[in-house]
Formats: sequence, C-alpha cells, structure tokens
Amino acid sequence: MTHAKSAPPPTASMDIAIGGMTCASCSGRVERALKKVPGVQEAAVNLATESARIVYVEGEQMQARLRRAVRDAGYEVRTPAQVDALESVTAWAGLGPAAIGALLSAPLALPMVGGLFGQHWMLPAWLQFMLATPVQFILGARFYKAGWHALLSLSGNMDLLVSIGTTAGWALSVWLWLSAPDGAMVHLYFEGSAVVITLVLLGKWLEARAKRQTTAAIRALHALRPDVAHWLGRDGEVDVPVADVLVGDRIVIKPGERFPVDGTLKEGNTEVDESMLTGEPLPVRKDAGDKLTGGSINGQGRVVLQVTAVGVDTVLAHIIRLVEDAQAAKAPIQRLVDQVSAVFVPVVLVLALATLLGWWLTGHPFETAVIHAVAVLVIACPCALGLATPAAIMAGTGVAAQHGILIKDAQALELAHKVDVVAFDKTGTLTVGRPRLSALLVRDAMPKAEALRISASLQSGSEHPLACAVLAAAQAQGIAIVAPQQLQAVPGRGTEGAVESRHFCIGSLRWMDELGVSLGPLAAQSAALQAEGATVSAMAERTAQGLVLRALMAFADEPKPGASEALAALRARGIRVVMISGDNRGAAEAMGRRLGLYPEAGEVMAEVLPGDKAALVARLRAGDNDKRGGHVVAMVGDGVNDAPALAAADVGLAMGNGTDVAMHAAGITLMRGDLSLVAAALDISDRTVAKIRQNLFWAFAYNVAGIPLAAFGYLNPVVAGAAMAMSSVSVMTNALLLKRWKPKG
Repeated sequence: MTHAKSAPPPTASMDIAIGGMTCASCSGRVERALKKVPGVQEAAVNLATESARIVYVEGEQMQARLRRAVRDAGYEVRTPAQVDALESVTAWAGLGPAAIGALLSAPLALPMVGGLFGQHWMLPAWLQFMLATPVQFILGARFYKAGWHALLSLSGNMDLLVSIGTTAGWALSVWLWLSAPDGAMVHLYFEGSAVVITLVLLGKWLEARAKRQTTAAIRALHALRPDVAHWLGRDGEVDVPVADVLVGDRIVIKPGERFPVDGTLKEGNTEVDESMLTGEPLPVRKDAGDKLTGGSINGQGRVVLQVTAVGVDTVLAHIIRLVEDAQAAKAPIQRLVDQVSAVFVPVVLVLALATLLGWWLTGHPFETAVIHAVAVLVIACPCALGLATPAAIMAGTGVAAQHGILIKDAQALELAHKVDVVAFDKTGTLTVGRPRLSALLVRDAMPKAEALRISASLQSGSEHPLACAVLAAAQAQGIAIVAPQQLQAVPGRGTEGAVESRHFCIGSLRWMDELGVSLGPLAAQSAALQAEGATVSAMAERTAQGLVLRALMAFADEPKPGASEALAALRARGIRVVMISGDNRGAAEAMGRRLGLYPEAGEVMAEVLPGDKAALVARLRAGDNDKRGGHVVAMVGDGVNDAPALAAADVGLAMGNGTDVAMHAAGITLMRGDLSLVAAALDISDRTVAKIRQNLFWAFAYNVAGIPLAAFGYLNPVVAGAAMAMSSVSVMTNALLLKRWKPKG
C-alpha cells in the first residue's frame, strides 16, 4: 500500500517597515526574533531599507504575530502612511536634535579650543552639568531606550555601546564634581559625553539623508504613475482615478501626458518616450495595434488606448516590484557581516572592561581608566558594518534600473561580476527574430502555392517565428488557409496533422532524418542554402508508401543591430561568448560568422533541442573539455524555451522584449533588446561588488584601527565619536558614487 505525498503547505510573503534599527546588531536581532516565530521559513532584515521580508507558512493571525515579534524585540512597526511621510520629508528633516545638541555642547567644548591657544576657559562645574544633562538624558533618550531593549533580549547594539559609554563619562564627571574639595578646580568630562551624543545624532541624520538618496530610483518609478485617467465613456471624456480603470476600458492620452496603465493603441499615432522604463533615450514610434506601457510619456499626438493591464499587473508595477525585491534581498556576502555582528558587541564590552582594568590596575587614576574605556565603547559602534552591503546594493540596483537593467535579486548582482562565459540564444536574441521565407523548393510537381497553403494551414495556430514567416508569406500572396485536423506538436522538432484528409509532417531536417525521409534531388540545394546561413525546414506527406518529401522551405534572419559590437565588447572583457542554436550546423555557423563568432573555436553550438539547452549550460558551468575547470556562466535568452537554461545558468539575463516566463526565470532583465546592456549589467555588478568590498574594508578598518588606539589612550571619546559617525557617512557616500554610473557606448 502506497501513500501519496502530501502537498507542501501554502506559503506567503510579507514586508514590514521597521523603525529604530541603528546598526548591524539591531538588524540581526530583529531577524532572529522573526525566525523564532513558528511557521517562518525565511526572514531577511535590511538595515539600509529599514525593512524585513518574511516567507512563512500561512496560518491564523500570522501577520499580526510577525509584527508582535518585531515590537517585542524593541523596535517600531511602521505603517504605510508613516513610511510615505518619512519618504516625503525634506532633506533637513531630523536635524533638530543634532542642532540643539551642538548648541548645548559648544560651550562645553570651548575649553578644548582655548587650550590650543594657551587660554583656560573652564566653565563652572554647575554650568557644565546644566548644559550636558539635557543632552545626555533628553536628546540621548533614544539610545537608552534601544539599549535597554537590547539588554532585555540578552544582545547588544550600537545604542547600548553609546549609552554605556556616555553615561560612564557623565557619571564620572558628576562624581568628581561632588567629591572635590570646596573651591578646587577639577577636570570634568561632561564635554566628552555631550559631544559624542551630538556627533552620533549628526551622523545618523547624515546617514538618513544618504539613505533617501539611495531609494531615489524607487521613488522616481512610483512618481511615473499618474493619479487620474481620461476615461472614454458614452458621454465622452471623464476624468476618473486610475484605481477605477478596468481592463478593456478606452482611455484618452493627450500630448505630453504619461500613460496611466498598459494598453494597446487603438486610435492615432505618436512617438513615446520610454526612457525611464527602458533607458532608451530616443522616442519610439507607435501606431495602431502597438503596445503602450504605463509610465511612458506620450509625444505630440492625441491617442486612445484600450487597457490591457492595471494595478499590480502593469509592466511598471512589475519593474517596481523587481527593484524593491532586489533592494530588500540580502547578498551572500552579507552573511559574513551577520556572523561578525552577532558577536561584535559582547566582544567590545569585554575589551572595554579589559581597558578599564588594565589602566586602573597599572596605577593610573580611575577617571583616566574610565575615559579610555569610554573611547573604546564609542569608536567600536558597528553602524558602518550594517550599512556597507545594503547601501551599495540599493545604489547599484537603483542606477541600473534607470538605465533599463532590472536586477531581480542580490545574488545575481553579486555573482554577475564573476561571469567568464556568456551563452546567447540565437533567434530573437542575437538575431532580429523575425525570419522571412526566402525560398520554397517543391518536389514531384506539387505547385508552390499548394505547398505554401498546406504549410501555412498546418502552422496556423503556432507562434513559432518560422511558422509566423510561413503565414506572412501566405497572406502576402492572398492564399486562403484552412483549419487543420488531428494537429499535434512534437516539441523541438515540428508539427504533424491533416489538411483536407491528407496527413503531413513539417519540421526540422533533423526530425526528417529521424523519420527516415530522404531529401532526394533537393539535398544539394538544401546544403547550399544552409551554407549561405539559411534555416531549412521540410514538409513530408504520409502516404501508403511511407513518408514522402513534398517541399523544402528556407528562412533568412538578420543579425540584431549592434549584436557584433556587443559580442566584441564582452570578448574585450576577457569573457568567452557562445551562441546556442537549434538550427542545423551549416546555418548556425554561417550566422555565427556574420556575428563575429568563431565556430572552429567552439563558439557556435548548433542543433541543440530546446529541452537540451539547460543541460548544455550545465556542461559549460562544469567546464567540459576545458583544462581550466568550471566556469561562471551567464545565459541570455528571450523565449519560453529559454527559461530552463536561464534558470540553470549562474546568472540568467532575459531580454525585456521576450516572454514573461523567460523574465521570471532570469535574475536580470534587460528592458530593451539592446545587447550592449549585457556588458553593462556585468559592469554594474563589478562596480557594485567593488563598492561592497570597499565599504566592508573601511567599516572593519575603523574598528580594527580605532579600538587599539582608544584602548592605549591615543583617542579621547570626542575624537572616537567623530570617527564612528564619519564611518557611517563615508560608507553611505561611497555607495552613492554608484549613482554616477552610466553604461559604456
């Protein structure tokens, strides 16, 4: 007795906007809290986007339990309205606390400035206390609150380090003041605590300002959606909210307006600016029947479109979702940061305690030991560590989207720079993809018109490019086609069926060979056509004597403009390029040479069945027949039959003018059919990974260099606080340099 396997439980995903996270330890703590909720399968918390993405098994009140887990960890769950409000604030928002802190701390720091000029501008102790205390406990309350929650969960974060360090400095100053003899002038450390808090607040404001710049691409995409559409009803044009528009409605778009939804052009013609969606700088001509994409800008013509997609189903919504997914995802390199941050704060606390005891037990004054321990706590805050990777990913994916490169996940972005082999599908990717019937050869006195009529009838329901070419040729000659019977598609080979009670097979020469069909006197002509680069198909009739060849059809396609240059650019980067084609070897190699490929070097792989493309990509990855071993392979394609190969490659790149299935399987989508974007995608990956490495180096360098300097007394808390604040700002600024990137050529 066998038992059927039970279906896996349905899963769902949820995004939560989180407030109050300040460093890598915070994001790690929220992530651990979410993963502890029963039913959660995956949880990734992004410090730069201040959000969490959770995949969980659907259950009762699951979303409420996830929000509760975030709150129990000590952080704020933000509503969509709060997120919108934060995104719409001015660049100066949030500067107030830092400015107040600067005003109160400036008089405390005055003696340090005076000391440089031999002046002693020491304020009375009571005045120092009055200035420092509001900074410590009012402006610094956020650090105490977040640090307390960290303690409750037996973990640490930046706020805990800041609150312990500055409180120690403030408390030491109060003790020295109250225990000093009357009239004695003692050195207090109120300025250290107040200035550190002010600097941290200033650093956080600069960091938040930089974060808003990294999400500018998302906000720009959201801004492409108009709020109102000119709906065409019985009474003429009526302005309605875009949310009320339905599929099938007719909408008027006036010159200079943005298309509110996706649709098909029904009346008029125009030129459309699609640059924000595809990166294409020149307007694109649109005539009746052409597709129009929501968010693009209408040119000079008044046009009417029929709605084909609204809401989350539009191309623009899909683009926004892809970019948001990529920015919310966690790159593999981030795992190292997560492992470090999990133990970082406890280690720093131990080092600070060791610094305190080391200075005190070697005979130095207790206040000196405390100040050096405070400096260790302040310099070690892991803010930059948590921002290093997500800040670069947000900037990289954002600028790539502006130039028509949609990166679906962070793993594809991180891996693409390692690609050393790029495999291209031929038809529709390297070629225009609109082959035409260039020759029709018949046998046994069958009229050409009859052969074309039968071939077109057999393929009347197919969307294959060669079938479309046959139908176009029949329509051009005014040949009427009939509905076929007993139609059956043979994947990767062709089609068979009956036309007016006669049974035919039409497909590749390879299939004909498998069926035992002889080309007879047409074999020489077939070989000549293939040598010229044509793709040749055959039509055979099933008779009482078996299958008999009736006709050969030759199809010609053209290389896509710029394809040769794109392949040369990849080769200049040291990347091996390969073309994968289902055509016979002669036709594939002829097209390969037109594209600048070298068949003798193994750069043309012909007669590959659609189902075998994924296996071929796997062999390329394994490095078969290559002494150098395995390779990192990118696959570029556009069709449904390319989807398995796109998924099998290390990095899949789908052409945006291709099918939805291909784009779903690929990690990167190129929004226009420009092959130069392949090299551009690899380049932005290279530059983004370089920024991640630079950021991680500086984040670690600040701590590796700063902690020993502070422990041995070479940094006071004020300088340590400034260095810690600058570490976060430098990491964000370095990531923002990616916004200046532009594709070459």
